[in-house]
Amino acid sequence: MSQGMSEQSPPKDLYAVLGAEPSDSPQQLKDRYKQLALKHHPDRLRGLCASAAEASLKRFLEAEQAWRILGNQEARSQYDLHRKDIDLQQAWPVDSMISQDDMIFNPDDKSYTYACRCGGEFLLPEEELSDEMASKQGIQGAEVCCDTCSLSVCVTKS
Repeated sequence: MSQGMSEQSPPKDLYAVLGAEPSDSPQQLKDRYKQLALKHHPDRLRGLCASAAEASLKRFLEAEQAWRILGNQEARSQYDLHRKDIDLQQAWPVDSMISQDDMIFNPDDKSYTYACRCGGEFLLPEEELSDEMASKQGIQGAEVCCDTCSLSVCVTKS
């Protein structure tokens, strides 16, 4: 991975930092970077209050980091692939939080069900609820997708 890219999603979209779009040409990206660099360069911070100078310097450093990646065609390609990978890994849209108590327990197959507004249902086997709760430290629920539509709910344990 190139410099500035970690295994986790980047804290900010580098295109947004430059006020650009992924479809912008290298020249358009360069122009946007130059505008930001001139506006927020540390040499231009004289006379600003401390908080404004700090914010401007932060903006300059963010633009500098974004340009280092997006200004290099190979690094930009890797970054674009990384963004697509993150988009593909995004969870289903969570429609609501529900309690395990709101679900209907079926003792025959030891699973919980909950009706979705589309007419489908959310199905959660009992052991998955326990496994999800144990494996997701700090997360208080299990995400369950509808068997018909793209919605999901977060089921919290009673």
